[in-house]
Amino acid sequence: MSVAVQGLTAEFTQGPVAQQAVIERSPIMGGTKVKHPSVIERVAAGKQCREATPVSAHKGWVPAPDRPDPVALIEEQNLTREADLVPVRHGRMLASPFTFYRGAAKVMAADLKNTPRAGLTTQLCGDAHLSNFGVFASPERILLFDLNDFDETLPGPFEYDVMRMSASFTIAARNNAFTDKEAHEVTLASVRAYREAMRQFAQMGTMDIWYARLAEQDLLSAIQLAVDTSKGKGQKKAAKQAEKTAENTARKARSRDSLQALSKLAERVDGKYRIVSQPPIVIPVRELAGSLGLSADELRNAAREQLRSYRATLQEDRRHLLERFEIVDVARKVVGVGSVGTRAFIALLQGRDSEDPLFLQVKEATRSVLEDHLPKSKYRQPGERVVQGQRMMQAASDIFLGWTKGVQENRYLYWRQLRDMKGSVVVEAMKPLGMEFYARTCGWTLARAHARSGDPIAIAAYLGKSGKFDDSITDFCERYADQNERDYQAFAKAVHAGRLPVIEGL
Repeated sequence: MSVAVQGLTAEFTQGPVAQQAVIERSPIMGGTKVKHPSVIERVAAGKQCREATPVSAHKGWVPAPDRPDPVALIEEQNLTREADLVPVRHGRMLASPFTFYRGAAKVMAADLKNTPRAGLTTQLCGDAHLSNFGVFASPERILLFDLNDFDETLPGPFEYDVMRMSASFTIAARNNAFTDKEAHEVTLASVRAYREAMRQFAQMGTMDIWYARLAEQDLLSAIQLAVDTSKGKGQKKAAKQAEKTAENTARKARSRDSLQALSKLAERVDGKYRIVSQPPIVIPVRELAGSLGLSADELRNAAREQLRSYRATLQEDRRHLLERFEIVDVARKVVGVGSVGTRAFIALLQGRDSEDPLFLQVKEATRSVLEDHLPKSKYRQPGERVVQGQRMMQAASDIFLGWTKGVQENRYLYWRQLRDMKGSVVVEAMKPLGMEFYARTCGWTLARAHARSGDPIAIAAYLGKSGKFDDSITDFCERYADQNERDYQAFAKAVHAGRLPVIEGL
């Protein structure tokens, strides 16, 4: 049985003697010195962290007395975003407290800086809310479930991602009108799954952790197990619905590729394909020349130069593959909630002919919101920060992940495939049992991502066997969900007062 679905069967100290490398700079020839503490030492380190910062420390959270105005933080972000898209961002955040939370990573980052920390660092997703998990194709064309957004990735306290993820379940459950008990159980399930999975990874060999992944068949097998063990008519029906939803999501994801995108996003004009104008969501650069301060010819040349620069960041075999494609058209395309207003483009390329398309997505990378409160990234280029963080955390990453510096000053970009069998669940349609299963899946996935870059043995020793950590984080999440609702009301008030411009329904 896959590690993704099997239960924890032994104490983590009984597993293989894996070691966590500690790298220090050496003054000798500018090299590095790598320490390899034993399992016993790593367990001891985790327990020492537990003594210094009890796992119950997150209970009773209250906002800091000098907490910044959440609306002001959002306005601060808007200063570097595309002015015509800022109202679209506000409109999407205004839809509900849940969509507001999705766009308010900067607000939560400011709150997390005052929370207790164990002192155990991992590579953070930085914005691990439940909508930033989904399925996509591995290079071997196998559907995997994993984190899929790394705009805010940065090394930091492992708790930050756990709290961001788990609070998103509390807020989503409330948005779906779950009872308080149902919302509590869903949130608790996400934290418990993280803790139990981390104990599982603490038993595993280093390479086993690196190769661990949650493939489509693992997910369906786990759902089938839930169906088989469910009790009562209502629970059985809910489990069956969850199974059907997962199968539909996978089926839809498999159909999402560049050919499908071509039929949706492009039109044939004079025998050649070009991207269709659908303002304000999709606007070809041929219509943006004036607003970007460049002529149409300059934009075309810039796109080709950007493509050449981006190719240089790929490993050689992938660069060779991409060189077989030529760029045909580029358009600005609005994406997500939190990213709205940052520069985001799609590029249409073709291979052997016009019926052999490749769509790439080009997104602006800015400073992580966590860099306001944590040590800044070691990468000077924010696009490289995103790409390297993604490669560190994902079980398998897009073969075309790369980065470039933008044409204009202080603009940085990262590149990836636009549609590579990507799919996600519709959170707003979830029922309690389905969301609880999804919460466990996300908790396992986040633990696997953290175990790749952090020390699973120390983290597992810190978290312990009991549910004290689970209860503590769940208490924080419920309190933070209350705060998020207050922030949402303040945001809505600012919109209705005319302080924030808004365009709804896009």
